[in-house]
Amino acid sequence: MITRILLAAALAAVVALPAAAQRNHRIHRTEIVPYDTRQRADARTREGVDAHIAFSPETLVATEAATVVGQQIEIPYAWTDGLTYLHLENVGSAYSLWVNDREVAEVADAATPADFDLSDFIGQGTNTFRLLLHPSPTAAVDPKIARRPAFENSYLYNQNKRSIRDFEIALVPDSAGRDFGVLKLAVVAQNGFNYDEPIEVGYDIYSPQGKLLEFNIKEVTIPGRSTDTVRFSPYIYHTFDNKWEAGGAKNPPLYRVMLFTRRQGTYKEYMPLRIGFGRTEWTDGRLMRLGKEIVLNKARYNAAADPKTTLAEIRALKAQGKNTLCPDYPQPAWFYELCDQTGLYVVDCAAIAAPDRRDDRRVGGTPSNDPALADEYLERVKAMYYRSRNFTCVAAYALGAPSGNGYCMYKAYEWLKSVERHRPVIYVDADGEWNSDL
Repeated sequence: MITRILLAAALAAVVALPAAAQRNHRIHRTEIVPYDTRQRADARTREGVDAHIAFSPETLVATEAATVVGQQIEIPYAWTDGLTYLHLENVGSAYSLWVNDREVAEVADAATPADFDLSDFIGQGTNTFRLLLHPSPTAAVDPKIARRPAFENSYLYNQNKRSIRDFEIALVPDSAGRDFGVLKLAVVAQNGFNYDEPIEVGYDIYSPQGKLLEFNIKEVTIPGRSTDTVRFSPYIYHTFDNKWEAGGAKNPPLYRVMLFTRRQGTYKEYMPLRIGFGRTEWTDGRLMRLGKEIVLNKARYNAAADPKTTLAEIRALKAQGKNTLCPDYPQPAWFYELCDQTGLYVVDCAAIAAPDRRDDRRVGGTPSNDPALADEYLERVKAMYYRSRNFTCVAAYALGAPSGNGYCMYKAYEWLKSVERHRPVIYVDADGEWNSDL
């Protein structure tokens, strides 16, 4: 019975735009993996982490119209006192997510990894997860994506109800021109309880040479079921000796940062990061970094099936003199980490590709000028931006592949410029109009 209901829902989804449903329980934030100990965080190993469960559903039924995949997962009691999320990658098609026979979200964008808040859907014991894979209702704007093993790097994870919701981080030159850097760190802390709760949020930062440079903790009391932002801005000295620059012969230096939370002296979670010193900025019509104009020597490139192959390929591109990679859609998080480590700029691109009728500027003539698709365009641009904004390698954002121009692209540009104050926003099909910086 449940399978028939889900298949009926899938058929309905094929002809219905999913933009409104996408916003129900999908969340946009930096892709985070919380670790329970400092040792595991430093090693980036999830083995033995009780708050992490791999998600690898099996095919339950397949028809010409849709496929249903699913998995039953035992949720431990400890998870019911926390916040539970699902991270999905490599789904391969548009999908509807159901948990315990309740619909969580409808997603048309199969290219961009997605996160969902399942805290109100799961319970202790056996929980049933189902995905309905179906043809995309927005096929006209979907890019062609590389096929990878289904649901690779998909997982559930659990956080304490007093934990890190998101963060924004950069290590940038001092605004007054003094010879040191400033760590700009904003940590969004969350309280999942129904009443006020204190939480301690902290960080430490190590130089590329392994020296502890700064350590700080702040306590904030957060109202029930809400968030608050904890900000840090310490001076970091000798940063100009460790500049992150793309295209050099050597790998650029990276600073190690550890975010953490603490409760009554006990550390609750750790999040390891690596960042480079410097900021890429669009200033007076020029692309600048650390006072120098930079020229992007670009190569179109999408990540290979695994990090090892990707690393070899991007090293080869760098050896050819390329300093910038331009993917066709958002990539796995490890791709941006490799570009940070190797020293390559990235022009990140939203999962929008609508080349057909790109020259038809009538309303609805091209999907990019169809107001009915504006929410879907914004959804894809937001999904791209929040995943990659904290990577040093990202030098610019592209609204999408050549897809004509119009209302949807105007709205996407306006939103992206409202949140991104430094890096340029590019659109190759702007054709001289105002919605492209470069």
